[in-house]
Amino acid sequence: MKILRKIIEINEELCDGCGQCVPGCAEGSLQIVNGKAKMVSDNLCDGLGACIGECPNGALRIVERKVEEFDEQAVKKHLAEKEVAEKEVAEQKQQPALACGCPSTNIQIFAPVSSCLEANIPAGFEDSESSLSHWPIQIRLIPATAPFLKGADLLVLADCCGIAIPNLHKDLLKGRVVMIGCPKFDDVSEYINKFADIFTTADIKSVLSVVMEVPCCSGLPMIVKKGMNAAGKNIPISEIVISTRGKILEHTPVGRIPKK
Repeated sequence: MKILRKIIEINEELCDGCGQCVPGCAEGSLQIVNGKAKMVSDNLCDGLGACIGECPNGALRIVERKVEEFDEQAVKKHLAEKEVAEKEVAEQKQQPALACGCPSTNIQIFAPVSSCLEANIPAGFEDSESSLSHWPIQIRLIPATAPFLKGADLLVLADCCGIAIPNLHKDLLKGRVVMIGCPKFDDVSEYINKFADIFTTADIKSVLSVVMEVPCCSGLPMIVKKGMNAAGKNIPISEIVISTRGKILEHTPVGRIPKK
C-alpha cells in the first residue's frame, strides 16, 4: 500500500557514483548501479536522510511523495542477505595462494622477449609483440608498493576495453603500467582507497584513463580523480572513451585535477 511520506530522492545529474552515501544508509537501501546511486526499494528507506550528509555533490534530498510504507521486516531480511553476500566476497578474497603462485602474491616485471623464446612462438603470432611490462594487472591485486609503479605512466583500463581495442599493446600500453578493473562489479570505495595509496606512495608521472561508451564504465575516471584528490596530488590525466567496437569516440587531452 502506498502512502504519502518522506523519502530520499536522487538527482542523477549531480550523482557521480562515488558510493559514499551507501555506507551512510543503515537500512542498506542505496547501491551503485551503472555508476549512479539507486534506491534498492522504496520500502527500505525510512526517509530520515542519514545518507544526505555523506554526499559531496548534494545529489540527495528528502522529498514527500506517495510510496510504499517503510517495512522494518523487509529491512532486516535485506540486511541479512547483504551480510551473507559480503561474507562470501570476503572469504573469496582470503582464499590461500595456489602452489603455482597467485598473482596477488607474485609480483613480476617482464623483460623483453629474447630471441631464443621467439623461436617457440606459435604460428600466427610471429608479428605480435606484447607491451605488458608487469604482473599483476588487476587494480585490486596491485599493491601500492609494487616496484613497477615507481615513476610510472599509468594506463587505467576498464577491463572490457582490452578485448575491444584491436591495437591496445601498440597504441596505448607501450611504455605504460596498466591497471584494469570494472567499476560496475568491483568495490568503488576500495578502488578509491587503492588509487589514493598509489598516488601517495608512488611518484606517478601521468594517468591515461580508457573506458567504454557503456554507462557502467563512466565511473572509472571519477574513481581515479577521487583517489588523486584524497592523496592531495595534482597529476596530469587524460581520458579516452571508445565504442563497443574499439573505435575512439572521445579523447580528452592531458589536464590536471585541481586539489580540493
